[in-house]
Amino acid sequence: MLETITREFSLFSHVFGSILTAPNILMMIFGTLGGIVIGAIPGLTATMALALLINVSYGMNMDLALSFLLSVYVGAVTGGCISATMINIPGTPSAAATALDGFPLAKKGKGGLAIGVGIIASFFGMIISIISLIVLTPIISKLALKFGHWEMFLISVFGIMICGNLTTEDAPVKGWIVGFLGILTAMVGLDAVYAYPRFTFNLLQLKGGISLIPALIGLFGISEVVSVLQEKEPYKIEGKVGRVVPDWKDIKSLIPISIRSGIIGMLIGVIPGAGEDIGAWVSYDVGKRRSKHPERFGKGSIEGVACAETANNAVVGGAMIPLLTLAIPGSPPAAMVLAAMWLHGVRPGPLLNFEFPGFLYAVAIVLLLCSVFMLIWGLALAKPMVSVLKIKREILMPIIVPLTVIGAYAGGVRIFDVYVMFFFGLLGYVLRNLEYPMAPLVLGIILGPMADVSFRRAMMQTKGSLLPLLTRPMGLVFVVAIIWIIYSGYRRTQQLKRLASEVASEA
Repeated sequence: MLETITREFSLFSHVFGSILTAPNILMMIFGTLGGIVIGAIPGLTATMALALLINVSYGMNMDLALSFLLSVYVGAVTGGCISATMINIPGTPSAAATALDGFPLAKKGKGGLAIGVGIIASFFGMIISIISLIVLTPIISKLALKFGHWEMFLISVFGIMICGNLTTEDAPVKGWIVGFLGILTAMVGLDAVYAYPRFTFNLLQLKGGISLIPALIGLFGISEVVSVLQEKEPYKIEGKVGRVVPDWKDIKSLIPISIRSGIIGMLIGVIPGAGEDIGAWVSYDVGKRRSKHPERFGKGSIEGVACAETANNAVVGGAMIPLLTLAIPGSPPAAMVLAAMWLHGVRPGPLLNFEFPGFLYAVAIVLLLCSVFMLIWGLALAKPMVSVLKIKREILMPIIVPLTVIGAYAGGVRIFDVYVMFFFGLLGYVLRNLEYPMAPLVLGIILGPMADVSFRRAMMQTKGSLLPLLTRPMGLVFVVAIIWIIYSGYRRTQQLKRLASEVASEA
């Protein structure tokens, strides 16, 4: 036991020394700053930013790339609360719940206080999720080592099903449809078992498959630009910013709320593809139910801001747990981080600790340092960022389009990838208008190869029989979970239809 502790401490010290270098620290400082600015501007989401910046990190070493992308991720999730508070438009989807109480506070002249509480709550959420990341990741990794082909296939299906269930309120089947559309997309090209061409239509370019990064840039970049430019009403700043740093009494009262919301956000982050916005809404709902003054929620409650902002940042660390242990991202931005890891030759999964010892500590240390810089930058930039929000989106968005083209082309240096990006941008725009969620589609593209190969290898081992699955307890657990998700989704859909018909009949 003592030998193990000594070995882990030595490994941690070595990793800490490799991360704590001037280039890495500078990258985290400016990456967090850039992330806050990106997150605060409506239309520029964390997912879009990471999708555009993945190829920028290609020439960096792994530590520098990790520092760069995670700092932008942490900053962008936090920055959304600034615009949500001051203009009632969330800079990122994860800040939507924050706007419910942040904007009423801004109209009362307490916008600065709401932003300050949001920044500090975000810091608490990050700390809770980092602790959970260090504690839970080794446990889940050991469990994942026992997974066979059946389990890997079923966990892929489970991730897509639960992601679809959580990301659509009225019709989970929409999430499931786009999730399996993602799996279908991942099957384009030469299959990984026999190298047989599938869905290539005799096109040479398609035999190489659909590149992940151009598809992600299209879904979250091009479609976002088109959607934002269609909005006719310009936003405007209302209310004064006021004091930003809250009193110690206010901070002290947020600690129990932040602990509860941080745990909720971390648990939501562990769920494949759920994302920061779901974590914020679930935490906000629980906070309102547990509050001594639920009547204040939605009318300017500091407690409501704390619940939402703690949870959406706690999702960041939570989303890293399934990513590092199973190569399954817990949120759409985490999917971009996974793509960057693949780009740099790091293969997350059960064997990560053996192939890259200390990588978990590297992620935890970077997240911790980014959290500190986020706290400092967030409090310092609360007032100046209000001026940045006055930039017209008609000017900002066209600048982003050339960046998306460069990002799509740079990965494989193929003009075909630019066509792929625009195709998925159009697809994403259509799906948005039809109210289909994007997260299950991304998860399907990422998990498609694992689901496909695992299922085929499992069937080859059992000579086409499904009966051996009955002898695998973990596999049966996933089967039961998938059936329960389908049942609960169907039941919720029926309840909503019944409620809609009752409202219509009363009208």
